[in-house]
Amino acid sequence: MECPVSGHGRCFSVNFPDDTIAAISTPVGQGGIGIVRLSGPCAIAIASKIFTSFPRGKTVEAAKTFSLIYGHVVDAAGGILDEAILSVMRGPRSYTREDVVEVNCHGGMVAMRKVLDLMLAGGARPAEPGEFTKRAFLNGRISLAQAEAVLDLISARTEEGMRIAVEQLKGGLSERLAQIKESLLEECAFAEAHIDFPEEEIGSRTKSEISGRLEKTIEELGRICRTFDEARFFRDGLSVAIVGRPNVGKSSLLNGLLRKDRAIVTELPGTTRDIIEEQISIKGLPVIIVDTAGIRHSEEVVEKEGIRRSLDAMEKSDFVIAVVDGSMPLQPADTGLLEKIREKNALIAVNKSDLPVRISSGELSPYAKPCLSISAATGQGLEEMKEALYEANLRDWREEREGVVVTNLRHKTALEQAASGLRRAAGVISRDEPLEIFSLELREALDRIGEITGAVTTEEILGKIFNSFCIGK
Repeated sequence: MECPVSGHGRCFSVNFPDDTIAAISTPVGQGGIGIVRLSGPCAIAIASKIFTSFPRGKTVEAAKTFSLIYGHVVDAAGGILDEAILSVMRGPRSYTREDVVEVNCHGGMVAMRKVLDLMLAGGARPAEPGEFTKRAFLNGRISLAQAEAVLDLISARTEEGMRIAVEQLKGGLSERLAQIKESLLEECAFAEAHIDFPEEEIGSRTKSEISGRLEKTIEELGRICRTFDEARFFRDGLSVAIVGRPNVGKSSLLNGLLRKDRAIVTELPGTTRDIIEEQISIKGLPVIIVDTAGIRHSEEVVEKEGIRRSLDAMEKSDFVIAVVDGSMPLQPADTGLLEKIREKNALIAVNKSDLPVRISSGELSPYAKPCLSISAATGQGLEEMKEALYEANLRDWREEREGVVVTNLRHKTALEQAASGLRRAAGVISRDEPLEIFSLELREALDRIGEITGAVTTEEILGKIFNSFCIGK
């Protein structure tokens, strides 16, 4: 294929024959090395315009795939702008399955911007968010689920979150869905064959076999869906709200869990006026701790707004730690708050265990929540609290982590819709309704599965997914 920039030579691209993109792929800021990336049919030609090897003799056009060339980035007049190493990856053996060139220059923003400007002047256009990964998907190198796993890998907050993203990137979910899809296609082909040849009857035993296979598939889709409730915490983080009336030790508890003085702690009620968020890791689980303003009746404008935000944070959180002061009798504000968390996944922390305790377990038992005796000031009971947080939210994780898991809400929704379609299809068979309806329901279920892997896509779906990427990925 002739390169539209140089007018000669070999270039490789699958779906974008006349389009080459460029972007800075490393974060904004200062660093030892910065990477500026090219992908597309003119990547080699554009790189050859802005790079000279040192010592001279090697050319970008002659470079083999997966080779490195040391040299200089030069401007149109031949002036040296930076010292760099050039990486050449020829399609289809590259990330995008197109010709890819990466300039590894010094990591200052001025240096990287100059390199990018030279690439754009040479014929490339600025890459859109996630466009390199989007091309990898469109060119068939990865499935859509794997493309989303790339974003999960980039944004992983803990080692366990990274492990899950790597498993997704390896294609475990896509492979399992491909097996399910193949099984459903067999059922669909069987039904459509009988539609074309109506003289062939489906016996009662065959109907029973079809229903049984559909039921097994529905159960498997359900098992995969159920992993979302726990696996998503490793992707998005477990949101935990610390709530209670003023001066029960909420901010001290935050500082104790973080092991640093993050929140201001005083003896004055109402010191915390706004939401404070910090993150910790518990056995690989990213936990977002939210310290809230003390909940009580108040007419003071600022405190009143803080209380409103506290109640809102409590409603939106995945888990609640309701803190009460164990050194004094239970107050009406305490019981009012405990009533509010009855339907929430929560525990009660009886704080200030280093002081004489004046609250009995019997007073807290009506609220049917686990109770922990802690001292935020001394650290007593905080490790047990972390363990309780983990166990309360990841009861089945030990079993789920060995199989395929779903961390993406889009995937879970599509799987639920596929399962619904299969239930309707099973109903069609059991009621002896026309096979045309059965086939349509199966096709609907297949389309929903295809949305996950990318076999069925729309520009809206792709835009929503890839716009959340950084530009250089």
